[in-house]
Amino acid sequence: MVEVSSFKGITYNPKKIGNFNDVMSPPYDIISKEMQTELYEKHPQNIVRLILGKQNQDDSACDNRYTRAKKLFDTWIKDSILIYPNKKAIFPYKIEYKIKNQTKIMNGFFVLLKIDPEYKLVKAHERTLSKPKADRLNLMRACHANLEPIQLLYIDEKDIIRKKIDDSLNEPIIDVVGSDGFNHKLWKLDDEKIISDVQTKLKGNILFIADGHHRYQTAINYANEVKEKTGNFDKNASFNYRMVILANMFDDGLSILPTHRLIKKSNINMDGLLEKLNEYFIVEKKTIDRSKTSLAAVRKKIKDDLETETDHKFIMYLKGKYYLLTLKDKAVMDEFASDRSKTWRSLDVSILHKIILEHLMGIDQKNLENHVRYTRVDEEAIKFIDECKYDLSFLMNATKIEELKAIADAGEHMPQKSTYFLPKMRSGLVMYKM
Repeated sequence: MVEVSSFKGITYNPKKIGNFNDVMSPPYDIISKEMQTELYEKHPQNIVRLILGKQNQDDSACDNRYTRAKKLFDTWIKDSILIYPNKKAIFPYKIEYKIKNQTKIMNGFFVLLKIDPEYKLVKAHERTLSKPKADRLNLMRACHANLEPIQLLYIDEKDIIRKKIDDSLNEPIIDVVGSDGFNHKLWKLDDEKIISDVQTKLKGNILFIADGHHRYQTAINYANEVKEKTGNFDKNASFNYRMVILANMFDDGLSILPTHRLIKKSNINMDGLLEKLNEYFIVEKKTIDRSKTSLAAVRKKIKDDLETETDHKFIMYLKGKYYLLTLKDKAVMDEFASDRSKTWRSLDVSILHKIILEHLMGIDQKNLENHVRYTRVDEEAIKFIDECKYDLSFLMNATKIEELKAIADAGEHMPQKSTYFLPKMRSGLVMYKM
C-alpha cells in the first residue's frame, strides 16, 4: 500500500529573505543557461545554486557543481538562511494562475512518499533518459537531500483529502507572486489527526507520476546504492523516502500542455522526407513571410491549424514555411507498434516518434538524445528554427489526462517528454534532508 509521512521540511527563513520570489526558481529541467544566469544574479541564496549550479572549466572531482551545492546547503542551514524545524508536518500548496483567459487553482501538498522500486503502486508513463538521471544522482550523493519535489497524482473523485486539508488551513507561511506570474501559497500543517486521516485515505490508492520521472528513478537508484554501501536494509530508513507533491488527478487546477520536438540533423533530405510523409499523412504546405508576420501571429495560425477533436495532426516547421500533417489512417500504427496497446498506438506522441522520427528520419532510442531537444513554449519551436538553432521542429497537441492514466495502468511508457503539466511547482519552497 501507498505509505506517506510528515517530515521536517526545510524552508527559507523569512527574517533573512525579503521577497521569497528572489530565492525561488522553476524546476531544474526547464532552466535554460540564460535563466540560470538571471537566477544567479537575482539573489546570492537563490535555490538555483543548489539544484543547478554553474559548471566551471576547472571543475574537478573535489570541486564541482555538486560539491559546491553541498557546501552552500550546509552553510545556509548553519547561518539560518534555511530553517531546520523541530516538528514534522505536511505542507499544503496552492498555485493560482491563468490559462486561456481562465483562472485556475492547483491544490496539492508536500509529503514524504515511501519509494516503490517495482512501480506497482507508483505508475510511470514516460521512459527516462540516462544523462538527467546521472546528474540528479550526483547531486543527491553530495547533498543527501531532496532539494525540490516531484509531482504525483492520486485518485480522489469526491476530493475528500483536499477538503479535509482546506478545512484546517489558516494563514500561509508563504504567499508570493513568482516570476512565472502565478500566485504561490504554502502552509505548514502539523495536526497529527489530519495527517493520519490523509495517510489512511491514500493507503488504498495508486499514484501516477506527473512530473519528475528522472528524479523518482534517481531516488530508487540512490536508495539501492546506499543499501549496498552501508548494509542498511531498514525499510523505514530515510533514503527509502522521497519528498513529493501530491495532487488529485481530478483537480480542476491541473492543465496538460504539449511538448514540442526540436530536431538537429544536418543530413535531412527535405524533398525525400516530404515524399515519404505523403505516404502516411495528408501534407498541406503553408508559406509564411516572417518579415510581415509577427511571431504571435504565426503561433496563432499554427495553433488554429492543429486544433482537432478526432484527427492526429502535427506541424512540421521550417524556416519561412510549415507543413500541416494529418494522419490518413491510424490503423497503420498496428504495423509499427503491434506489441503495444490500442491506447498507446493512438497517442499523438507515439505516432510522431514511431512513424516520423524512427521510420522516416532514422531517429530512434539509440540516437534520440543526439538529435532531439524539447520545448514547451510554442514560440520557441518557431523562433529557434528561424534563428537556425535547429533544423526543424514538430509542434503537436497535448496528451489527455485519461490517456496518461490508461498508459500507466497498463504498465506502458510513452516516449520521453510526452506531457507537460501546468502549473509548474516552484523550487525553493520546501526541502528534505535525509
